[in-house]
Amino acid sequence: MEFGSSYMLNRKQRCTPEEGESLFRHIDWFTVILYLLLVTAGVISIYAASYDFDNASIFSFNEFSGKQIRWIGLSLLLGLVLLIIDGRMYETYAYPIYLGMLVLLTVTIFVAPDIKGSRSWLVFGPMSLQPAEFAKFATALALAKLFSSYNFTLNSSARNYLKALLIIFIPIILILAQKETGSALAYLSLFFVLYREGMSGLVLFAAFVAVVIFVVAIKYTSTLILGIPSGEFTVMCMVMILMVVMLAFYVRRLEPARNVLLWFAATGIIEAILSNWNLHVNGYVYFLSVIGVAIIYCLFEMLRIKARRLMVTLLTVVLSIGFLFSVNLVFSNMMPHQQKRIKVALSIEDDPRDAGYNVNQSKIAIGSGGAVGKGFLKGTQTKLKYVPEQHTDFIFCTIGEEEGFLGTCAVVLLFLILILRIITLAERQPTVFGRVYAYCVASYLIFHFCINIGMVIGLCPVIGIPLPFFSYGGSSLWGFTFLLFILLRIDASRRSRHTM
Repeated sequence: MEFGSSYMLNRKQRCTPEEGESLFRHIDWFTVILYLLLVTAGVISIYAASYDFDNASIFSFNEFSGKQIRWIGLSLLLGLVLLIIDGRMYETYAYPIYLGMLVLLTVTIFVAPDIKGSRSWLVFGPMSLQPAEFAKFATALALAKLFSSYNFTLNSSARNYLKALLIIFIPIILILAQKETGSALAYLSLFFVLYREGMSGLVLFAAFVAVVIFVVAIKYTSTLILGIPSGEFTVMCMVMILMVVMLAFYVRRLEPARNVLLWFAATGIIEAILSNWNLHVNGYVYFLSVIGVAIIYCLFEMLRIKARRLMVTLLTVVLSIGFLFSVNLVFSNMMPHQQKRIKVALSIEDDPRDAGYNVNQSKIAIGSGGAVGKGFLKGTQTKLKYVPEQHTDFIFCTIGEEEGFLGTCAVVLLFLILILRIITLAERQPTVFGRVYAYCVASYLIFHFCINIGMVIGLCPVIGIPLPFFSYGGSSLWGFTFLLFILLRIDASRRSRHTM
């Protein structure tokens, strides 16, 4: 009896609050409700997008909506399984799960059939799955596991940066090998997680500068200034302005900023006078020599004042110029259809019958919806199938046409509430693992949400990014279900972690 009593006492002491109370008391039901609202609205939108006046039921398995309901049912069952699993298991087995997904991505390259030029779908009889969607939660788990390692700090060493970047870029490389560019780009959203965990904002600033340089250099090439394309001329001027601004406000050295500004202004005036006298100087020679002299001057200043930030400024200038010269090389190596989509998105070309057809029809559909829409199942653009892929990547145009501006605002609001809720969950996590994983989920959602809607309204090139919980397809729905319900399970475990 003493042994039995001692055992029961020890068992009682080891028992966690989760074992003594119902797990479902700790689930964040507000997030679950948002999930259910989104998938329900998604089914209704899919039914409206695929409706063809034959009065088929929304629950018919012959319709896309019925098939999506089946995927949702399986997703709910999958979500329940994910909630039942001990939350600590996800952290314990994060690396094995990640490695398993890398193996699956590698196998996909060689065994997947060629579908529209990409090898990214594994076919199992009547069902097809896209491993790239499932690798998202595995990558998030691995990144969270890395950051929760003992004494790990991102800024403590270059090796830590390298580890984080390897976790992010290995799946990107494997997915690019499948020729699935859109899915690969989604993983770049994890850089927001790195920023939250201590990465310098200069990295995000550099990414912004790179995008601006790419757009300007590609878009403005029709006219020449000083013998170089106007886009490259504009970028060179922007680099000069950036150099002066960084010297003044980032390095906080007014004297070098003033001297470099005077040098740029004086040489610019001389160049203008020479051009007026028809003594033309090649633009490349002018900019490279003028900026080169400014860089040499700053190097001498750096030796004198020993400002580390001055080196960052010089590297920014040099890398910006180097990136400018690499833009044409990168763009020329893109697939022809990718080049055309970028040109159409940047209004370089107008191709309403080919590359720009989807976007033009989508904008017509959304615009025709007006403020309150044409009504459920009353959209003409979508019912007459003017918009290709309207039940998948372009599902948002169906909402815009039938529910109007108010309907699209409601959908956007639902997504914003979900994203803000996930960020709230992230900030209340007692562990680094939970916080990092939650921010990974938020980053994926923000990327898909912004890029998909940007594609539909013509602000982004069409790269095949689905709208989470709305676009038809099991892989995307299951992938985001994995992401969200694992987060809910980790969040439900936070009380037991407080007592450990």
